[in-house]
Amino acid sequence: MSPRINFLSREYLENPHPHLAELRRQGPVVQVDPGGMWAVTHHDEAQYVLKSPQLFSSSGMRFAFSPEWLGRVNPLSYSMPFLDPPQHGRLRALVTQAFTPKALARLEFHLHATARTCVDDMLEKRQVDFVDALSTPIPASVIAHLLGLDDLRYAQLRQWTADIAAISGVQPGDTAQMARCRATVDAMDGYSRQVLADRRREPREDMVSDLLQARVGTEALTDDELVGFFLALLVAGLETTGTLLTHCARMFAMQPELLPRLRATPTLVPRFIDETLRYESPVQSIVRTCTEDATLAGVALPRGALVLVSLLSASRDAKYFPDGDQFILERESQQNLSFGHGIHFCLGARLARMEARIALEEFVSRVGRVELRTERLDWMPSLLLRGPTTLPVELLPA
Repeated sequence: MSPRINFLSREYLENPHPHLAELRRQGPVVQVDPGGMWAVTHHDEAQYVLKSPQLFSSSGMRFAFSPEWLGRVNPLSYSMPFLDPPQHGRLRALVTQAFTPKALARLEFHLHATARTCVDDMLEKRQVDFVDALSTPIPASVIAHLLGLDDLRYAQLRQWTADIAAISGVQPGDTAQMARCRATVDAMDGYSRQVLADRRREPREDMVSDLLQARVGTEALTDDELVGFFLALLVAGLETTGTLLTHCARMFAMQPELLPRLRATPTLVPRFIDETLRYESPVQSIVRTCTEDATLAGVALPRGALVLVSLLSASRDAKYFPDGDQFILERESQQNLSFGHGIHFCLGARLARMEARIALEEFVSRVGRVELRTERLDWMPSLLLRGPTTLPVELLPA
C-alpha cells in the first residue's frame, strides 16, 4: 500500500495536481493526511457533501481554524462558513441585506479608479510583485470602502490575512508561527470590536452601520456574529479575490497568447475568470464533519470523521471537465464548485467576480506581456486556500 498523501507537505503544496489525479484514480473518497482525513476527489461526491449539511456539518471548518494551540475560540467560528442550519440561515438572511446589487453597483467607479492607478504604477516600475501591486490593493480597497475603514493599512491587512490563512497549515512544534497567529487573532478581534463601538457612537453610510441596524423580524446580529462576519469579510474578501487575480497573472505568464486575445475581445474576460477559477481555485478545500455514521461512494465514514472536499480535484474531474489539466478559454461547463455549493455558496461571489473583471479590464487594455521573474514560487501553507505568497513579474506595455 502506498503511503498516504499529506496535503500539507511541501511537495503537495507546490504542485497538488498530479497527487490529486492519482487520488481520483484510487476513488472518489480516499484517506489522506494530516490526521487521516477523508478526501473527496470526484465532482458528484463533492457536490453531494456540500449540499448535505444535515449529514456533513460545517463544524469541520473549526478543525482548520480553531486548533487547540490557538488557546481561544477563533472569532471566525461565529461566521457563516462555520455554521449549520438553522443558525446559518438566520445569519445569512441578516448579512444578505448588506450585499444588494445596488450596493455593489456603487463600487464600480471606485474599482475602475483604483485599478487604473495600480496599473499606472506597475507600468512605471515595470518589475513588481504582482501580489503587492494589484492582488492586494484591489480587494483591500473594496473592503475598506464597504466597511468605512479609513485607517486600514494594506500591508497590515495582508499580514493579518496571511496569518489567519496559515492557521490550518501550522506544523506541530512551530511555536513561533503559533505565537504570531495567536497575536493576529487577538489584534483582529480587538480592531473589529473597536470599529463596532465607533459605529454605534457615530453611524456612517457603510456596511458596518447597516449590519448594526439589520433585522429579520426582531432578530439582530450579536457582537460575536458581527465580529465573525467582519473577520470573514477581511480574510475571505482579500485572500480569495486577491489570489484569483494572482492566478490570472500566472496564466498570462504561462500562456502569453491570452493577453492579446482578451485585449482584442474584452467580452472574454468573464470567461477567462471562470476558467481560471476552475483551473486553479483560490479555495482548494472545504472541511466537513460527519454528524453520524455514513457511507459515501461505498466508503464507510464514522461519526465525527473529518471530510475534506477537494475543490481543486473536483474541478478537474474528467466526467465534467474533459482535458481538465488544460486551460481552455472556450470551455462551456457551468459545474464549477470554486465558490462552493448549496446553502454555503459564497455570498461574495458576485462581488469577487466584479472586482476581478474590472481589474482585468484595466490590466489587459494596457499590458502587452507578463513575464515571471522567479524560477520557484512559495505557496501559502494552508489546507483550505491555495496561492503564491509573492509573484515577481515584469510587465511590458501593449
